[in-house]
Amino acid sequence: MAAPLYAWPWEFLGDYKCALYGIFLAKGLYSRYQEQTFKDSNWCLHIFIICMLRLFLYQAWTSYGNMLFLTRNRRIIKEGVDFKQIDKEWHWYHRLHHAEMGSNYCLFMPLFDALGNTLNKKSWQMHKKNSFDSGKNSRVPDFVFLAHVVDLSSAAHTPFAIRSVASLPYCTRIYLIPLLPVTFVAMLMMWAKSKYFLPFAAEGINKQIEEAILRANRLGVKVISLAALNKNEALNGGGTLFVDKHPNLKVRVVHGNTLTAAVILNEIPKDIREVFLTGATSKLGRAIALYLCRNKVRVLVNATLSNERFRKIQEEAPTDCQQYLVQVTKYQAAQNCKTWIVGKWITRREQKFAPSGTHFHQFVVPPIFQFRRDCTYGDLAAMKLPQDVQGLGCCEYTMDRGVVHACHAGGVVHALEGWTHHEVGAIDVHRIDLVWKAALKHGLKPVSNITSNF
Repeated sequence: MAAPLYAWPWEFLGDYKCALYGIFLAKGLYSRYQEQTFKDSNWCLHIFIICMLRLFLYQAWTSYGNMLFLTRNRRIIKEGVDFKQIDKEWHWYHRLHHAEMGSNYCLFMPLFDALGNTLNKKSWQMHKKNSFDSGKNSRVPDFVFLAHVVDLSSAAHTPFAIRSVASLPYCTRIYLIPLLPVTFVAMLMMWAKSKYFLPFAAEGINKQIEEAILRANRLGVKVISLAALNKNEALNGGGTLFVDKHPNLKVRVVHGNTLTAAVILNEIPKDIREVFLTGATSKLGRAIALYLCRNKVRVLVNATLSNERFRKIQEEAPTDCQQYLVQVTKYQAAQNCKTWIVGKWITRREQKFAPSGTHFHQFVVPPIFQFRRDCTYGDLAAMKLPQDVQGLGCCEYTMDRGVVHACHAGGVVHALEGWTHHEVGAIDVHRIDLVWKAALKHGLKPVSNITSNF
């Protein structure tokens, strides 16, 4: 049975229960301002300070506990904390279930367990043993996804920063705005170490990625997947730079974009016979264009590329399919095409050329603005992980719980299938269907309800 007043009167406040702290702070400050007795305000300020110290201690321990590079070999329970557990902790600080019931009720505040004689007698011995045996407890993951922070406000959206925030899809949260100066200082430090994506820091960025790959190789990781700009073509050729430099790598380097292409292609209805494509010279754009034309779909390619570059793409297509690749000079040429595949940013004016009822499939980062109310816009390519995945406790940027970007899923499939090749550089069009079927075989599902089979 729950204790009296376990839920009432604060349960209905949800995440805004923290506002209760403001009552004590306001009372203390008001009493001081009105020059009331120190006794009237002292207890309010004490309660507020104690609560803030407890909140700080909670944050410190959860951040430390989620820094796997420090705690990976010292964890008592190796599995990660899932969404259900995180929600319970965030909604007040519940009875934590342990292997042995009746002890360790106070989570990260063992002092009160010690005072109440509910501290598990094995706790200190277990922690001491884990610390001494940390070298023996090494558990190497088969798969690593090498991600990076996108901007200042999303810096807190990492498991080791604020776990409860990372367990929800990313959005700008007002109460995190005061932390922006802290993340700004961290950003300057990353600039100094060439860990931030800036043109003049390209060499330093590649060095950091290379060190991560080599460390994964030493540990025995089987697959390391490069996220977002870590696989930028202009930066390192989609990972080709590292594979060429270290030909004897045991870890497989993967950009995962073959599955990204497969997700986008399988969102296109099978009865579509003509599409308009921007960004045809990108890694994904080229693969999508070649795949569609091979399946007798007419692809109108936006003519921002030179004739020579267009001919190069056209020559890659089978001779009897080259006619399906058509270079157009203006957006007006796509006024009758209701399927747009956007791989390059398009403005509001350019979107106006699309006819009413157009659906914009996209693989451009950041996504294009949704200016047209008479059109529909697809999300970035993503896949939902199987229901039986354990230990998943964070959301991938703006994705819902249990949903990851298609390139991330592509790396997972690469590891599950045990493929021994590196997936770097240009996408192998012939492997798109193979990777798609492998993903479905392992229980991954496309987020979009619109699927097709060319």
